[in-house]
Amino acid sequence: MAHTKFKGQVVKLFGEFIQINDFAPNFHLVKNDLSDYYLDYAKGKNVVLNIFPSLDTSVCATSVRHFNKIASQLPNTIVLAISKDLPFAQGRFCTTEGIDNVIALSDFRSPEFAQEYGLLMEDGPLRGLLARAVVVINPEGKVIHTEIVTEITTEPNYDAVINLLK
Repeated sequence: MAHTKFKGQVVKLFGEFIQINDFAPNFHLVKNDLSDYYLDYAKGKNVVLNIFPSLDTSVCATSVRHFNKIASQLPNTIVLAISKDLPFAQGRFCTTEGIDNVIALSDFRSPEFAQEYGLLMEDGPLRGLLARAVVVINPEGKVIHTEIVTEITTEPNYDAVINLLK
């Protein structure tokens, strides 16, 4: 069982975190306009999953802004920002912040996403939300990079993603 920390407190994650060389399970999430989005829509491209608890926290918002800046520099790549935030809140954030290179997705209807990727926090103050993680999937659907950020209050390793996909 994987884990992370929130302000130094260990937080257990439900399920097994997806591993490098696994084929990424397809998922069904919701876009800001309430339309469906499936991982299969990105077939043939590199996909960066920027997964986090909520856009209402400074670190989560910063990660989306940062991935928005680098997304245009990554060839044949789609960046998906995934949280349990409602699509309305995600849309408001993306409009206000000028986020146009990242697709914000909500898993509020799809509990299987958190379970299949092993990222549902099952204890601690943020239980029920997604842990902060980055998963990179190649055009064939195979996982080529994973990171569970060891402390939720810190940002992911952007350079690892950039160096892998450039």
